[in-house]
Amino acid sequence: MNKPLRRIAIFCGLLILALLARDNWLQYVQADTLAEHDKNRRVSIQRYAQPRGDIIVDGKAITGSKEGDSGDFKYQRTYKNGPMWSPVTGFASQRIGATQIESLEDGILTGNDDRLFFTRSLDMITGKKKEGGNAVTTLNAAAQKAAYEGLKGRGKGAVAAIDPSTGAILALASAPSYDPSDFAGNTNKEAEVFGKLDKDKDQPMLNRALRETYPPGSTFKAVTAAAALEHGLYDDIDAPTKSPLPWTMPDTQTELKNEGDIPCKNASLREALRVSCNTVFGKIGSDLGKDDMLETAEKFGFNSEQFIPVRSNASVFPEKMDKPQTALSSIGQFETAATPLQMAMVASAIANDGTLMEPYMVSELQAPNLDVIEKHAPKEMSRPLSEENAQKLQDMMQTVVNDGTGRNAKIDGVTVGGKTGTAQHGLNNSKNPYAWFISYAKTDSGSPVAVAVVVEDSAASRDDISGGGLAAPIARDVMQAVLDSKK
Repeated sequence: MNKPLRRIAIFCGLLILALLARDNWLQYVQADTLAEHDKNRRVSIQRYAQPRGDIIVDGKAITGSKEGDSGDFKYQRTYKNGPMWSPVTGFASQRIGATQIESLEDGILTGNDDRLFFTRSLDMITGKKKEGGNAVTTLNAAAQKAAYEGLKGRGKGAVAAIDPSTGAILALASAPSYDPSDFAGNTNKEAEVFGKLDKDKDQPMLNRALRETYPPGSTFKAVTAAAALEHGLYDDIDAPTKSPLPWTMPDTQTELKNEGDIPCKNASLREALRVSCNTVFGKIGSDLGKDDMLETAEKFGFNSEQFIPVRSNASVFPEKMDKPQTALSSIGQFETAATPLQMAMVASAIANDGTLMEPYMVSELQAPNLDVIEKHAPKEMSRPLSEENAQKLQDMMQTVVNDGTGRNAKIDGVTVGGKTGTAQHGLNNSKNPYAWFISYAKTDSGSPVAVAVVVEDSAASRDDISGGGLAAPIARDVMQAVLDSKK
């Protein structure tokens, strides 16, 4: 072979090697990236080529699929009572994408998860059509309905309910809400619906149970009481505390005020929680100091995101505070902020004799043939307080319900503990306060439910807003629903 031909042959050989290298790079190294690329329409077409698997509550599907009219997307998502369940499911939209369980468990629901490889391979051999698997939740349908119905007409708010013994989430409601069926397809009209919801000033698509942090107000006094017991500041919940009235915050000339003329001078822990004394719990926080308060708050879950598996915002207990700021933080003011899920976790840990279980919302994932692919095992998260101190705090919270501000949460024949809160907000506290209530129900067989409720009722008279008045009845109905389902 002459020299020019040899050079051409070598050059062509190098081109072929480069082509083979590029082909292998695309097929093996970049395969997953290209398959998941948002511009790869084939992926979207394949995702909606068959009915999607379902999200299950109490053994029944709260989702479905139907043949749509969105061009080459054959099936679209449907929802049963979408506004009630959207804080749980999120949405799956051909145009917008997916959120929450619909997004996090998309592989199972579409049937594309690697754990379904054997099932898919078997279906190819037998000629069976591809199907999606199911995500089975821990939700209690009756409790969710009670939470959602309780919030309707109250403006904005949220409810979170937990099984203290396992951490299983029983209810997760948010108001106002939206119906994810309204924009599940790929039409321009559905895109307009989503756009209006997304820009709505009332934020109906915000999951307030997980993603909104509120000043917790006096419900945080349960955490401060736990800190006082755990760090040995007080032992006897019925003994007088060293709490003068009036009480001036350290390094200031500012008196910490109580709401009204209530018996807070040297009040016992039980009495201080019953009537909600700012002076007693503010001084407890100041006496303990920010480090002890921070330690207890973080054991309850503050300053950490939660994944249930949907992400919940981190609740906040400030890490940098002076003495008066520590006092204010200890009564749920200053920069202290909490999600409803976080405050349900506080009530849950107290009800579970001091053990906080990791909250979760998906109990198992199923293959299309209902075989269990993954099952959640309850997991201990922390121990914010000892069994002895937890039972003391339970005793205090039961007094709040029996003889204090939480009377509206009473349930006949059931032991109920709770704590009200009315959290001020707005510039110079100009806006209507938030009404809070945290609680748990206890029977002879244990505590099956702990609840946190927050209500932002902008239409109510300011004088009529209280945790006991607005939030406690909702918590009572949610607890009652769980108790009735156990019968």
